[in-house]
Amino acid sequence: MNRKNAIVSLLILNFLAFGLSAQNDSLSIKTLINDSNSDDINDAYTDGFDLIAKYDSITSLDFLFNQDLLALPVEPSDPSISIPDSIIKLQLEILNERTPIELLYTDDVGKFIDLYARRKSGLTERVMGLADIYFPMIEEMLDRYEIPLELKYLAVVESALNPNARSRVGATGLWQFMYATGKGYGLYVDSYIDERRDPYLATEAACRYLSFLHAIYGDWNLALAAYNSGPGNVNKAIRRSGGKKTYWEIRNYLPRETRSYVPAFIAVNYVMAYYEDYHLRKKGVLMDYTYTDTIHVNQRVVFEYLSAYTGVDVEMLRFLNPMYQRNVVPLNKEEEYAIVLPKERIAVFIINADSVYAKSEIENPEFEMPEKNQNLVYYRVKSGDVLGKIAQRYGVRVSDIQEWNNLRGTRIDIGQKLLIYTNKP
Repeated sequence: MNRKNAIVSLLILNFLAFGLSAQNDSLSIKTLINDSNSDDINDAYTDGFDLIAKYDSITSLDFLFNQDLLALPVEPSDPSISIPDSIIKLQLEILNERTPIELLYTDDVGKFIDLYARRKSGLTERVMGLADIYFPMIEEMLDRYEIPLELKYLAVVESALNPNARSRVGATGLWQFMYATGKGYGLYVDSYIDERRDPYLATEAACRYLSFLHAIYGDWNLALAAYNSGPGNVNKAIRRSGGKKTYWEIRNYLPRETRSYVPAFIAVNYVMAYYEDYHLRKKGVLMDYTYTDTIHVNQRVVFEYLSAYTGVDVEMLRFLNPMYQRNVVPLNKEEEYAIVLPKERIAVFIINADSVYAKSEIENPEFEMPEKNQNLVYYRVKSGDVLGKIAQRYGVRVSDIQEWNNLRGTRIDIGQKLLIYTNKP
């Protein structure tokens, strides 16, 4: 078994059971500041967490959640529920005794706790649902590298647990690797495959990078700071501080966004441990790793035809196979690629494999232009819209809409106008 097959096989056993943004950008807190003005910092924190939704972190995964659970009211509905600072400090002290990572309470940590637990509680509940998918795999990998298990919460800060998350500067995946850093840690990227989006491979790369950073500084909070801003900025901050050796001692010398990075991480640790105190409950997801399996191919496979012959929705195929960034498994005669499918659909695929291959080889929906007799429609994106629903409404493919509107991913914004060619009125 070659390397890719072995890794992907391990991925399926663990997957769905559950530099970097660190180099230049963080999906959740890039815009945050540590200004002492409380109004400014509160606005900045809110804007920072809003980036999760802005970058399609959660909204594009609506299909994955149990809609009945999404409809249930959260009790209490009054967001004014609050825990005294004195209690939060005591709770954090308990958590701090259980980990080698220093989890201290500061005013900024308190503001992030308020953000995750109260102001954006609905979004946090969805992240808690996704945690059931990804955390078992991440914990196993952290344990393998002898890294504190609490570092699983870093993936929440980075990407809100969305393997397809991509920042405006190109940091990608659960762990937000930039292209160069990902390549340096063995993550292959080309026009069709992006291993930074592969939860298993990216988690392993993140563990290696975090181990490297901890070996340099001997302090996990400093390693986190270097993960966010790069070792160069941390080394510079150490020099400017007069040789101090802890995050809190050099914090004021770090880049602005990095000053908020560790407080955000500490806050996620706290909220995920004490979510019941805020009456939060996770949104259930309609997926379990035990219901998935893999099939290996060396032929070109287009997701549209794979969906048509197996009955698995294209959005679900994208979720199960995030590394294939153009909805296509490319032709590769030298090495097989793995496709993840629900177990009950594996036999269906095998029976129809020749048809899927034939269709995928002859037609190329990623770059197919519309017929001239189709009607031109300008659609304005509304709240709750995703490309899959819009494509279904007009009888077209997601890849068509992406091609017509020069979209690199599935992110769309409320109010955005989309050009659509359709035969429907």
